[in-house]
Amino acid sequence: MLEEFLELNAFVFILIFARIGTVLMFIPGLGSTRIFARSRLFLALAISFILTPILVDVLPAMPQTPVGLGLIIMGEILAGAFLGLIVRAMFAATQTAGTVISFVSAMANTMVYDPVVEQQSAVVAGFMGTVATLLLFVTNMHHLLIEAMVESYTLFQPGVAPNIGDMVHMLARQIADTFALGVQLASPFLVVSLAYYMGLGVLTRLAPQIPIFFVAMPLQIVISIVVLALSFGGIMVVFMRHVQENLQPFVGS
Repeated sequence: MLEEFLELNAFVFILIFARIGTVLMFIPGLGSTRIFARSRLFLALAISFILTPILVDVLPAMPQTPVGLGLIIMGEILAGAFLGLIVRAMFAATQTAGTVISFVSAMANTMVYDPVVEQQSAVVAGFMGTVATLLLFVTNMHHLLIEAMVESYTLFQPGVAPNIGDMVHMLARQIADTFALGVQLASPFLVVSLAYYMGLGVLTRLAPQIPIFFVAMPLQIVISIVVLALSFGGIMVVFMRHVQENLQPFVGS
């Protein structure tokens, strides 16, 4: 009896760990390579241990064959990867917005580390990615993410073959919406830069002997920094609202 009890709970724990651990590999902040792999492993084990008594009635019975067990675990890994990629795609909006802002404000050559894409990117994109990751935890949005992990067992039932077509369609739609949001977040800089370059074009026609574009580049950077300081708060509010609205379908409320 004790042996059967331990086998059942080990099976439930492994299934939960397969999904939760995969999600934590992809989400911004916790999934960063700068965090020790052992720390991420302990966090995934702790969350899985807490969720085991909660989800024990949701999970299917342990299959009798190794092939069936492997298929169930692969399905859990696929569901976790899908949820993690959706969250990472949401945060890619800061990378898109920061890259567009850097190009139109003449700051694209300054490179820093971006925690969203985990590589060197433009300074504005890195700054926005760092702030977005910070706000994820400061605003307790990670609680909503954990709730989405738990509620995902209703959307993606363990032991049931997932609909790959719908998952791919939703991921592609999320990437498209992320790109559109990134351009919308950078729209104040697009408008200011357009007006600025139109003014420089007029000055060039009025005084062709003066290298207007070379002289006016420092002024363009100053104007872009001022616009960024004035609009950054609103940009982050719109972005966090986008993340919250896109996590609600997984929460189910």
